[in-house]
Amino acid sequence: MSIDQQISEYYDKLLKRNAGEPEFHQALFEVLDSLKIVLNKDPHYADYGLVERLCEPERQLIFRVPWTDDQGNIHVNRGFRVQFNSALGPYKGGLRFHPSVNLGIIKFLGFEQIFKNSLTGLPIGGGKGGSDFDPKGKSDAEVMRFCQSFMTELHRHIGEYRDVPAGDIGVGGREIGYLFGQFRRLENKHESGVLTGKGLTWGGSLVRTEATGYGLVYLTSEMMKTHGESFEGAKVIVSGSGNVAIYAAEKVQQLGGTVVAMSDSAGYVTTPNGVDIELIKDIKEVRRERISAYAAEAGEGVEYHAGGNIWEVAADVALPCATQNELDVDSAKVLAANGVRYVAEGANMPCTADAVHYFLGSDVNFAPGKAANAGGVATSALEMQQNASRDSWSFDYTDQRLHEIMSNIFKNIDKTAKEYDMAGDYVAGANIAGFKKVADAMLAQGVI
Repeated sequence: MSIDQQISEYYDKLLKRNAGEPEFHQALFEVLDSLKIVLNKDPHYADYGLVERLCEPERQLIFRVPWTDDQGNIHVNRGFRVQFNSALGPYKGGLRFHPSVNLGIIKFLGFEQIFKNSLTGLPIGGGKGGSDFDPKGKSDAEVMRFCQSFMTELHRHIGEYRDVPAGDIGVGGREIGYLFGQFRRLENKHESGVLTGKGLTWGGSLVRTEATGYGLVYLTSEMMKTHGESFEGAKVIVSGSGNVAIYAAEKVQQLGGTVVAMSDSAGYVTTPNGVDIELIKDIKEVRRERISAYAAEAGEGVEYHAGGNIWEVAADVALPCATQNELDVDSAKVLAANGVRYVAEGANMPCTADAVHYFLGSDVNFAPGKAANAGGVATSALEMQQNASRDSWSFDYTDQRLHEIMSNIFKNIDKTAKEYDMAGDYVAGANIAGFKKVADAMLAQGVI
């Protein structure tokens, strides 16, 4: 049986075994499709059930999270932690609090995290977690009670040498603080390396807040350099207006680009003269208001579009930073027709499979999330290093380390794509480079 047939049969088996998990299926298909060329060239990677083991989490945790609201009513949410692969180091990956969270989404995110963490070159494995709890509209006291209940179960499964969660959608500094406080209370020790994204006065790292957005722009800049271009004078669409989007926009404008549109779940704003970064931070991070408030306060030239499609805005670069599958194939075609030459994923899998396929067959240069948005987890690992050595690094030094890591990630995926006669296919380059490092470690460590 050929490698292509083996992969196809195994993928069909995975679909049946993981029924009702479309996001996980999408992530599996992308990676397995890239691995066909690896297994044909290096067939030893098919030995010892390696691919089967790689696609099966080492551990999946599902637990009840009861909590009390401010009126004394009892609510019950579901908590998850998928510890996917620890061949390279302790499990590392964020916690997501959002109503859409289910086991399939956590498995998709954890699977992607394996390869993303591998690409950083740092000793961290892949995992992910979260809950279907929605922090929006909740008081600080309600969020605190939920986080304390969540950590009451999670604490027994994590540790700086076992599993190190961080933040993700719905989990920012406030939530990390409550989670860490409960961990200390239950464990009776200040194990600062157990969570990343902490406050600067109690074990956090400078640049961690900015890291995913900055890292996205650093990698995109490296991709642009291969064509003799840069962000100087470029028009850039940044979807979303959360942490990743805001700091991507900030770094784009620091490098001479102009952010011409940003969005949230209700609509988008067009900003032909660029984004007022301090105002967008105030509206989204401090006041927690809709992006429509930005249009009302930003002044002349800024327009708010309720609903609509941000990808219809003309630009040179598109950075999808909102959520999974936000950019479909029709939008991909619109972007290309409007002159976009570079697309890099700031969110996890924001482009549908059809959109990615279209980009790869067009003149658009495309960088997948597992490479492009690795800056967050890379800086989380740098935070772990600082915690382990009881040290604290300067902003400039940490930012320099981040820049070096993202530059090396691009060079690695570019080189790998060329080695497998797929020059310019950074999806294949990222999947293959990430896979080979994990696979080599798994083969060395035996069948476990």
